[in-house]
Amino acid sequence: MRQITVRRFIAGLLDGCPYLDDVLLAADELVVNAIRHTRSGRSGGSFTVEIMRGGKGVAVSVADQGGPGQLVVRDAEGLAESGRGLRTVSLTAASWGWHGNADGRTVTAVFFGEWPA
Repeated sequence: MRQITVRRFIAGLLDGCPYLDDVLLAADELVVNAIRHTRSGRSGGSFTVEIMRGGKGVAVSVADQGGPGQLVVRDAEGLAESGRGLRTVSLTAASWGWHGNADGRTVTAVFFGEWPA
């Protein structure tokens, strides 16, 4: 249910964005990663979504409660049911990155494009 709420929130903020589908896809992947791979997905856990719009760009960030290991883009095996999230973000966003540690981290994806006048 959380992903649906996030998608509606972002869609409402970015009405008319020509690359909204890519932003929503990236946000969904980042939220799912926060829920599956960090303490944010545990009972009582939380995460924060931030949208920044300026000029011709949009950045979507998801801050979580941290988890083990570094974030890396992987190539999932052919029929694997997971492992494609950050690869998807890296292919749809103009850039992406993260900062933080095991106590909390933020992952951000940046998108650029012309908005209708």
